[in-house]
Amino acid sequence: MIALVRRGTARGFDAAERGLNRLAGPAVNPLAQLGALGFFLFWIVVVSGIYLFMLFDTGVENAHASIEWYSTRYAWHAGVMRSFHRYASDMMIVVMALHLLREFSRDRYRGGRWFSWVTGVPVIWFLYMSGITGYWLVWDQLAQYIATTSTELLDWLPIFGEPIARNFLAPSSLSNRFFTLLVFLHIAVPLLLLFMLWIHIQRITRPKVNPPRTLAALTMLALLAVSIVKPALSQGAADLAKVPSPVGLDWFYLPLYPLADAAPGALWGLLGAATVMLAAMPWLPPLRRMKPATVDLDHCNGCGRCVEDCPYDALQLVLRSDGLPYHVEVVVNTDKCVSCGICTGACPSSTPFRSTGPLDTGIDLPDVTFASMRERLHELAARDTSSPRLLVIGCWHGAAAARGEDVLSLPCVAAAPPSLIDYALSRGLVDGVVIAGCSESACYNRLGVEWMQQRIAGERNPYLRSRVPRDRILSVWASPAEGARLDHEINTFKVRLAKLAQEQPQQQTTETPTTVREAAS
Repeated sequence: MIALVRRGTARGFDAAERGLNRLAGPAVNPLAQLGALGFFLFWIVVVSGIYLFMLFDTGVENAHASIEWYSTRYAWHAGVMRSFHRYASDMMIVVMALHLLREFSRDRYRGGRWFSWVTGVPVIWFLYMSGITGYWLVWDQLAQYIATTSTELLDWLPIFGEPIARNFLAPSSLSNRFFTLLVFLHIAVPLLLLFMLWIHIQRITRPKVNPPRTLAALTMLALLAVSIVKPALSQGAADLAKVPSPVGLDWFYLPLYPLADAAPGALWGLLGAATVMLAAMPWLPPLRRMKPATVDLDHCNGCGRCVEDCPYDALQLVLRSDGLPYHVEVVVNTDKCVSCGICTGACPSSTPFRSTGPLDTGIDLPDVTFASMRERLHELAARDTSSPRLLVIGCWHGAAAARGEDVLSLPCVAAAPPSLIDYALSRGLVDGVVIAGCSESACYNRLGVEWMQQRIAGERNPYLRSRVPRDRILSVWASPAEGARLDHEINTFKVRLAKLAQEQPQQQTTETPTTVREAAS
């Protein structure tokens, strides 16, 4: 059932991301930058909150009046900033929900990735707590309703010696001291939220905490436009002598509050069950993990390329232990390793040109060894009788997965070192190589697409040698739903290779006399 829901959600994200990629490109696609957008929105909320706090009267008697004062008299700056603060907070909820759903749909929450998922659960709680305490400070009718309902909900739990809801029974019962406590909570909870966000990304190498500048600017402009067109306004001032009615709820933050009025016990049960369910999801069902990467010190010189390229901080350099004349060696943290194989593709000893001895490499996957890659390459080349002959290096999580037995299938295309492409073409095993990875905006292994692109372009070690003709290499970044696009790209590539084959004999015939004359001279 979970797998069925995951596939359906993935199809929805695929369709949305394809449209956004065509509109703005993968680099600016907001669905590919949800984590970074969440951090960016957090800082918008912090900066705008500090600005507003400087104008805010923290006394219960004047809190509402001070907000109304700067929202009307100084609407052109303080009022806009208040709306900025409000809508950025709402947008954080949307971004958080989309980020959670997207990671679920991509199946990027099980196995070695459980840590980021589980530490994201408290982030949800702290984000909602930050928003709810913020509503209190406005001290309008909505704030009164939230404060009364929240404290009654907390009183249902046997954790306080005296009911805290009685602070909201009459105007004389609410003191400035209690209101100051609310201000403190609205400052302290976001600090805890930031701390949890920091923990959330600890097992990720190069976490994206800043969106591209273009996307950041567009987000700011969108928030500014909404703040001007529809400014955030308070409801009537709170009056503890009256029951606020009707109250306009913010459904981003407060969809469950009507249930809190009717059945607080049922709401706590629902929230507890949802929290436990979310935290347990990485093991429902557990992922069948491949064996983690292993290091062969006889072929490891401690260069650190694999450590640099690992997307999940699973590799570490430590002092050498085997007596070889190198300073450091690589150690694998098996709990963090997701068996993507990117480390194998980064290792300089992963070269298929070796003709003697076993094809061992410094770091390898026991279940998908580098030797098995070369063996599979020879097998595919031997049985391919078509013209032109192609080698398709496909990712398990992209469109190539549906092509079955005709693909050198890997956990990530970046597990194949560039030397494997060089080997296939220079030895005449194939006429062209297709690198068919995940969608460019949704790489299953985070950095596989980026690293492979940079290796082919000669921008990242290990480089694809300049002698390798780039016109014989096709890169296609396509999701499982884009099989038709992959087929079309491959067929077009075959036509191009066939034209190259016709042009090359003509070039050789034209160049031969010149070559002979040069040799004679």
